[in-house]
Amino acid sequence: MTKVLIVDDSFFIRNRLAGQLSKQGFETILAGDGVEAVSTFRLIKPDIVLMDVTMPRKSGLEALAEIRQIDPRARVIVLTALDQPAVATEAIRLGAKDFLAKPVDNTVLLASMERALK
Repeated sequence: MTKVLIVDDSFFIRNRLAGQLSKQGFETILAGDGVEAVSTFRLIKPDIVLMDVTMPRKSGLEALAEIRQIDPRARVIVLTALDQPAVATEAIRLGAKDFLAKPVDNTVLLASMERALK
């Protein structure tokens, strides 16, 4: 079973994504900010990470950079409500496999995850 780490400071978003992905057969692990994301990544070594950008304590971009230092092959898809091309460019430069705007369509998300897992 593919393990997905879902990182978002919104309880609603985390649980909505977890519910959608669980129905598709994914094992989901949840984290509420970038600090939790990095520590959980170290412990669990998920197959893929879905990462929000704007979070307390440590941003998604900071957590992405740390996760890629831990594992340069880490598959991270960045999700954000912000429509800022500079943020998308930075996420890709840091090694994100994709950058998707929230709210993300389930079909779009699954297609992005499939590409990242190849």
